[in-house]
Amino acid sequence: MANGAYMPTWRYSVQGLDPERTAIASGRDLQIKPKAAREICHAIKGMKLEDAKRFLEDVAAKKRPVPYYRHRKKVAHRKGLQGHDAGRYPEKAATEPLKVLKSVEANAEFKGLYPERLRIVHAAAQRGRVIRKYIPRAFGRATPYFKHLTHIEVAVEEF
Repeated sequence: MANGAYMPTWRYSVQGLDPERTAIASGRDLQIKPKAAREICHAIKGMKLEDAKRFLEDVAAKKRPVPYYRHRKKVAHRKGLQGHDAGRYPEKAATEPLKVLKSVEANAEFKGLYPERLRIVHAAAQRGRVIRKYIPRAFGRATPYFKHLTHIEVAVEEF
């Protein structure tokens, strides 16, 4: 590779998709917590693309909660969760997957797929690296101030 240019070394975790009927997109090193990203991906998987975009916009506006399944210790109950009680409104964490959904919609349109006939067949969040910072405190101590980064990938299929 000339002039320091290189190809990314990551791959998608989903395998066996039909390239004629599917489109994929990912967001790398997003500044959201992996726990919130995992619950959002769990919530939107299986939805139609338009419904998922509307859902994430409502979450960012605090109109609909995201149900928490794995990371729900001491999480308050919310109205509007069918068959589940624990949930939150991760406003900042809902905006980043929304950008990935818009990206996968653009990728699907470029491939010639119809956006109104797309369903999310794969949505995953993986932990990225952690940016470690420290705040100096009194008496020679320090407090960690870490930023957690997350990778999100989405695959849609035309039905």
